[in-house]
Amino acid sequence: MPRKAKTVAEKRHYAVLDVQSAKQIARVYVESFRLENVIDFGLPEVDDRYHVWRVPLLNVADQHHIGEVVIDARTSLILQNKSTSGDTLEARLLGRNGDPVKRPSPQRTGSYRLSTLRNTIAQGDSEEILQDFPSGSIDLIFTSPPYYNARPDYTDYVTYEEYLLKMRKIIQLGHSALAEGRFFVMNVSPVLIRRTNRNEASKRIAVPFDMHRVFIEEGYDFVDDIIWQKPEGAGWATGRGRRFAADRSPLQYKPVPVTEYVLVYRKRTDKLIDWSIRAHPDPELVTASRIGDDYERTNIWRIKPNYDKRHPATFPLELAERVVTYYSFKGDVVLDPFAGIGTTGKAAVKLGRRFVLIEQAPEYVDVIRDEARLWLGKDAADVLTINCPPIDGSTVLL
Repeated sequence: MPRKAKTVAEKRHYAVLDVQSAKQIARVYVESFRLENVIDFGLPEVDDRYHVWRVPLLNVADQHHIGEVVIDARTSLILQNKSTSGDTLEARLLGRNGDPVKRPSPQRTGSYRLSTLRNTIAQGDSEEILQDFPSGSIDLIFTSPPYYNARPDYTDYVTYEEYLLKMRKIIQLGHSALAEGRFFVMNVSPVLIRRTNRNEASKRIAVPFDMHRVFIEEGYDFVDDIIWQKPEGAGWATGRGRRFAADRSPLQYKPVPVTEYVLVYRKRTDKLIDWSIRAHPDPELVTASRIGDDYERTNIWRIKPNYDKRHPATFPLELAERVVTYYSFKGDVVLDPFAGIGTTGKAAVKLGRRFVLIEQAPEYVDVIRDEARLWLGKDAADVLTINCPPIDGSTVLL
């Protein structure tokens, strides 16, 4: 049997390879306007001159063409400025000769549009990948950035200044990707740089305080400093405090660290937080996102640390669940630019949110892809994958 020739999309190494994938992406766009029950899809076509897929939109009642969704074939992101607007689609469905429905603009009504991003797993450098994300397409960022040379596993940065510059770039790009007035939450802690010989002293770097300065300089407002407290004894592995415990000499006192910071920032805006609630286009999702009586009432969260042999520095699922619950609505898109093995994504799916997980290490991306089958079941086949193989929904792990 002769080998099947490669399609244009395969030859161009597009992220969107076939008509079925293009339809799935277009469906997300149509669902954002709640028109999925009255719009059908024609046969998608790839236009490799402009590196886009064009998906025709049809009126379910008479199968007449009423518009199209245009998708960037290389990233699979919907090009909203080139796709038929929701107002125009509604007008054509109502037989108004294609004239958009005359209604106040979102700016006048104070409303905003929901993100059309779907669940996404991307392999690569967040600094590069985030540049392709549409402005305002992310509703919450929660991450724990890599430690600065605190362990042998983390030696990617020659100097601490280089490390901070990298974090600044991610915080900058996060600001662009975040919707107006939404939150960037970072789990971070001081790091201990061990001495190289007995004639040198170890050094502890106050990373959270430097991160705070970067956030403020990059257009965020400080909201809260939450203290993640671990059980007593959890910090003994660092070796800190053992010398003092042995001889109790003054000046040598060093407490064992059992806390980390969860720093909460909001993208700077002149709108109050209440606006993000009142202006949400789907009041039912707002109601469904209300938090029960068992919420955490103080800024000290007592959570046991997590250990996973697949990754040297994971944070507990409970921590991610609290952040996602308190700082996003159901249906929102939650980004983790340093995804590790995907704990933030697991929390997002469990709580009815969508995820965007970016991770540079191929071995961790493989873990995320396998885990996504457990989180999503057959729906894992609909996950957008960037720079890594798609998830085969037919081999769902049970």
